[in-house]
Amino acid sequence: MTKIKLCGLFHPYDIEAANQLKPDYIGFVFSRKSHRYVSPETAFKLRKLLATDITAVGVFVDERADNVASLLNSGVIDMAQLHGNEDEDYIGNLKKLTDKPLIKAFKIRNANDAIRSNESNADYILLDSGAGSGTTFDWTLQKHVKRQYFLAGGLDSDNVGEVIRNYKPFAVDVSSSIETQRFKDINKMAAFVAAVRKEELK
Repeated sequence: MTKIKLCGLFHPYDIEAANQLKPDYIGFVFSRKSHRYVSPETAFKLRKLLATDITAVGVFVDERADNVASLLNSGVIDMAQLHGNEDEDYIGNLKKLTDKPLIKAFKIRNANDAIRSNESNADYILLDSGAGSGTTFDWTLQKHVKRQYFLAGGLDSDNVGEVIRNYKPFAVDVSSSIETQRFKDINKMAAFVAAVRKEELK
C-alpha cells in the first residue's frame, strides 16, 4: 500500500482534516522562508490535536542538528525531513543525537541526482523537483533509485493514480496542490487521499 503524506499543515483545521482523512504522515514546515512555517511552539500545540496513529514529520532546511534533535526527542515530531544542503556528515551527527527516523530530500534534475540518492545514510529518501515548488520532474529518472522512496513534486488528485501505477513509490507527498490561495483545502485534501486509495484497491 502506497503511504500518504500531507505536508505543510499549520492551522488547527488542517489537523482536523487530517484526523478525518487518516494519511500515514503529516508534515510541519520549520523553514522560516516558507509561508507554511510553524514555530516549535505552534507545532507542539498542533501535535496535541493530531490523532495518535498519524506520524508527524518535521521539514527542515539547513537547521542546526541539535535543534532538529530537540524537536524529535521531545516528541513534537516523530521524523525529520531534511530539505536543504545537509550532507552525510550532518546526517551522521544528527543520528548521534537522536534515534528517530530521518528522510533526506533530493532534488532530481538528472540521472546522477537519482543515483546519488541511493548512497544516503538517511532512513528514507524523498525525490522532488525542489523545495515545495509544486512542479514535477522527469519521473522516469526513478528507475535509477534502488531503494524505497517518497515521491513529491507536482502530484495532485488527477495524476497520483498514474504515478502509483507506473512507479510504485513507497509514499506520495503533497502540499501545493491541496491548497487554495495558500491555505489547505479539505476538499482537495480529500480528493488526493481518495485518488491514492482508489488506485490501491485496483
